[in-house]
Amino acid sequence: MVVLISGITGQDGYYLSKLMLKEGHQVHGIVRRNSQKTYGVLDFDEELKSKLNLYYGDVTDKSSLDSIFRQVKPNLVFHLAAQSFVQESWSNPEVTYDVNIKGTLNMLNSFREYTPEGKFYFACSSEVFGKVADEIQNEESRMWPRSPYGISKLAAYWTGINYRESYNLFVCNGILFNHESPNRGVEFVTRKISLAAAKIKLGLQKELKLGNLDAKRDWGFSGDYVRAMYLMLLHKEPDDYVVATGETHSVREFVEAAFEAVGLDYRDYVIVDPKFLRPAEVQYLRGDYSKAKRKLGWEPKVKFKELVKMMVEADLERLSG
Repeated sequence: MVVLISGITGQDGYYLSKLMLKEGHQVHGIVRRNSQKTYGVLDFDEELKSKLNLYYGDVTDKSSLDSIFRQVKPNLVFHLAAQSFVQESWSNPEVTYDVNIKGTLNMLNSFREYTPEGKFYFACSSEVFGKVADEIQNEESRMWPRSPYGISKLAAYWTGINYRESYNLFVCNGILFNHESPNRGVEFVTRKISLAAAKIKLGLQKELKLGNLDAKRDWGFSGDYVRAMYLMLLHKEPDDYVVATGETHSVREFVEAAFEAVGLDYRDYVIVDPKFLRPAEVQYLRGDYSKAKRKLGWEPKVKFKELVKMMVEADLERLSG
């Protein structure tokens, strides 16, 4: 099949591209043009990049998307592109709404106009639950986002459902809880922690400043989660699914596990800095993936401590080199 991925230069785009090639599909990706001419995570894997068909485009510019859809005619579309940093959404809500809401609308319209017989996946986020009402969140849980990012993802989520119901399109929403990997961007707290633990171990950094250590998240591995995305589009009916591990861990636990991986006590190096606190915090998230397990046969493979250790060891290797 012909696969088109927006956001192909990010963490999930990397693992999804590898999976699609392994499955024997032809992979095309949309890359936002920048002055540095960089390709994000793909710049670190030239072999993978050489197997991909990449096009410059921008989800906020529908004409560029139309041109790509006309040329590629994809069977499967994975819409991963987003302004995905929660903290940044507070600083720049206008860009967040433009990219995440208008960008998704543009992708859906190009899909409807040029390949309506195909299948479309949208990467939603557990941040839509925000002020949680349930101990564990599933597809029926109340959604009460607590950031411009969460609000934008919720708007895009309902846009996908509206297009599915109104135009009889195969559109799936994956409500993905936090998922990480060695390819996570350095602006995200998990990668900030793994990188700091490696740097401190090597004597390249003295301390680590963080915000709320008591916030709890359901953390999984990106490589596991892209498999769920694919299974959603292989299923006979379009639907919406929570993708999670069913476990919750605090930022403090993540820090402790990262420093433990390099033989250090985090309490000797970590400082809580109020400037990293959010105006409205999401204190607790834990996902119920039972629907994905029942209907798709999916479940996570990588455990929490394995994930943290994987990230720290990858950063140690990069820095040592």
